[in-house]
Amino acid sequence: MDEADRLTISDLKKHGGSGLNLMEAAGLSVVREITKNCTGSKALILCGPGNNGGDGFVIARHLEEAAWKVDIALLGSIENLVGDAKQMALLWDGSVIPLDKDAIGNHDVIVDAIFGTGLSKDIEGDLGVAINMANQSGAHKIAVDIPSGVKGDTGEVLGTAFNADLTVTFCRSKPGHFLFPGKAFCGQVIVADIGTSERTIKDIHPHIFHNHPDLWIDKFPGPASNCHKYNRGHAVVVSGDMIHTGASRLAAKAALRVGAGLVSVSSPADALSTHAAHLTSVMIRRRGEIISDLEDDRLNAWCIGPAAGVDVSTRKNVLEIIKADKKVVLDADAITVFSEGPLELFEAINANIKSQCVLTPHAGEFAKLFPYLYKLDKITATQNAAKLAGAVMIYKGPDTVIASPNGKIVISTNGPPTLATAGSGDVLSGLVTGLLAQDMPIFEAACAATWVHGECANQLGRGLISEDLIEKIPRILLQLPGDK
Repeated sequence: MDEADRLTISDLKKHGGSGLNLMEAAGLSVVREITKNCTGSKALILCGPGNNGGDGFVIARHLEEAAWKVDIALLGSIENLVGDAKQMALLWDGSVIPLDKDAIGNHDVIVDAIFGTGLSKDIEGDLGVAINMANQSGAHKIAVDIPSGVKGDTGEVLGTAFNADLTVTFCRSKPGHFLFPGKAFCGQVIVADIGTSERTIKDIHPHIFHNHPDLWIDKFPGPASNCHKYNRGHAVVVSGDMIHTGASRLAAKAALRVGAGLVSVSSPADALSTHAAHLTSVMIRRRGEIISDLEDDRLNAWCIGPAAGVDVSTRKNVLEIIKADKKVVLDADAITVFSEGPLELFEAINANIKSQCVLTPHAGEFAKLFPYLYKLDKITATQNAAKLAGAVMIYKGPDTVIASPNGKIVISTNGPPTLATAGSGDVLSGLVTGLLAQDMPIFEAACAATWVHGECANQLGRGLISEDLIEKIPRILLQLPGDK
């Protein structure tokens, strides 16, 4: 965004403008949201020493013109401001008080224009006390760009952070708006257009994206008028023993619902009758040695892990599937079984140049598989894990991050808290497997499955269980752009 601002200001200067125009537009966009969303007539603007503070002076000026009573509290002094921020401060003809705990009074609205995305050190001391007092007030709290204290590129909280009800950001949302713990401080996020062109964004070549059908819909498989079930792929889900079968059925049914032509459960002999009592459209394959089914080219996408068992057999089966050049989704037990020796898994994936592998760890599984990465911010951790493993990584959670080994990152934000229920991860694994069976590219399949999974949960609302997600898949597919 620094580069986007620089390029935009450069364009403005070519036409007689300057950075002041961009700052004015940013401040006005915040004022519009305040007058639209907030009641009252008394506002406190907390201004910092940089351009975020300059935005604050613009906000103060226009709120005062709209008949609000406005107080400004500044961190530092006007004399020490520089550039556009100082120019905007000089246009303010009211008083300016120090930004400390005494500034926090009886206001209807408090605007945080202290640091924005540029913060690099912890907020503490007197400023931390003042921000905490603002958080405890009954005022409607508005953050400019991102709440001060939240690191814009990672979502980390540096010391303490302003707890906003509404955040107005500019041009594009930032990773910190969607990644915890920062996400919890942002409230509603509104992205305002302040004149940055689409061409400028394209010139910057961003590699972090928000998960949305626009990213993958052109690669999403759909049944052609002349298709049949045999050219829509055959997915296989590896089952555990007779008392560990439900998870594999959830994954298998999800794979079938998302469009795989055929889906089978690979079952040990003792679980055959259990599966037969529950499955109809999903087929059952008696499993002796898994290698015999891996020799069948028609079985093109595999899922292993949901209740497969944390044992030698699962470990062996994972390695055999990877060696056989199969597209494979590794979830749950297929991840945990390598926690004592993950390099064996990574080496197997990277040794096979045809490998198409997706790993779907939640935070606990990620920590076991990547003990040197899990303490890093989620984007860096997921990106490095994907590169190390040679696999697409779906790092699940309330802020799911999807990464490819080549560095591309997608943040998926549509998954509600109701997905925190038993079996929902098995459904996600099945969705990915079903799309891979239909030859959807692996990274796009991971993104699409995660988005569909979240939308199913959003439509169901509170009280959902994992079986409900599967029944909602057709409705979500019908709502995809271009579907009929």
